[in-house]
Amino acid sequence: MSGTLDLERVRLETKEPEAPFEVMRGQKLQGKVEGVFIADGATFRTREVPKLDFAFSGIPGDNHHGATRPSGGLEPWYERGTEMKNERQVTILSPDDLAGIAEDLRIPEVRMEWIGGNILMSGIPHFTMLPSRTLIMFEGGVTIRVDGLNPPCRNSGRSIAGEFEGRDDIEFGFPKFAQYRRGLLAWVEKEGRVEKGESATVRIFPQWIYKPS
Repeated sequence: MSGTLDLERVRLETKEPEAPFEVMRGQKLQGKVEGVFIADGATFRTREVPKLDFAFSGIPGDNHHGATRPSGGLEPWYERGTEMKNERQVTILSPDDLAGIAEDLRIPEVRMEWIGGNILMSGIPHFTMLPSRTLIMFEGGVTIRVDGLNPPCRNSGRSIAGEFEGRDDIEFGFPKFAQYRRGLLAWVEKEGRVEKGESATVRIFPQWIYKPS
C-alpha cells in the first residue's frame, strides 16, 4: 500500500500545470542579410557599408551607439532627457515590409537608407511582427535581441517625401501605411561583425497573449 501511495505522489509532483492562456510553441527560422548600413552623418539616415561591427554598446560610429540614451517622447513616464537603457541600438527591416509600404504610398520604392535602417534581412515572413525577446543569431557570431517594433513617425515620412517631388503627403501617409511594417528595434547581446550575405537564425520563444482576467 505504501509503495502505491509513493508512486501516486511522484505522479502528482511531476505533473506539469496547465498554462492559463493558449501558448504557441517556440520556433526557429532562417533569414539572410541583404545589406548592412550605418548612420554616421548629421541625420538619422544611413549609408550602406560592406560590414558592421557590433559591440555591447551598439554599432560604433552610429548615431544610436551607446549603452544608454536620453528618454524622449515615446517614454512619457520619464522626464524628457532621463538617462535610460538604450534598447534601440539596432534597427532591422525586411524587403517585403518596405515593398508593401511603397505600394501603399504609391511610390516605386522605400529604401533602407531613407528611414535609418541598419540591417536589411530577407526570408522571415511578417518580419516586423516578430515578438519581443526574439534572438537573431548571425552566422558570423553576433547575436541581437529584439526589443519590439519600431513605431513609424513623420520624420521618416518627411525623409521619404524628399525623394519624390510634389509628394508632401508622404510625410503624413508613412505613419499610417508603415504601421506594423516599419521594422524592429534591438540591442546587442553578443559582440562581433555582420557582413552582407551571411545567414541568420531567428529564435522565437514560446508566446501568448496576456489577459488580466
